[in-house]
Amino acid sequence: MKISEVRNALSGMSALNFKLPDGSYVPVHFHVTEVGKITKYFIDCGGVERTEIVANFQLWEAADYDHRLAPQKFLRILDISKKILGDDDLPVEVEYQQSTIGKFGLEFDGKDFVLTTKQTNCLAQDSCGIPPDKLPKKTTSCCSSSGGCC
Repeated sequence: MKISEVRNALSGMSALNFKLPDGSYVPVHFHVTEVGKITKYFIDCGGVERTEIVANFQLWEAADYDHRLAPQKFLRILDISKKILGDDDLPVEVEYQQSTIGKFGLEFDGKDFVLTTKQTNCLAQDSCGIPPDKLPKKTTSCCSSSGGCC
């Protein structure tokens, strides 16, 4: 999901909810403690330099059980974040504390934002020397078989 899609979804929402991959929800008293731009510049195992840039939302909860973040306030937070994010329509990742910080993709199901699982992947499978029958079975992911990831 990209920033523009988050904005469009927020504009039609009356309540802001995030659903976890297991179907449960982030407690309704969550806070959005960070909106940022993360640039990852790296070399894959095949020696290819790569850059990934994403917008990052960090969800956090405290014991202030009466707190509720309205969709309109989240839109204002995104407006303020333009000085960091710029006008790029970046893909969104979400961080949420579980047993460790979880990193998720984001989708919208028409009612709620849905945190989606992310998978690691070898981006240079043709260079690794791993026989095709030894590669992990494909899971649901936005990565294409040609190695292009969203």
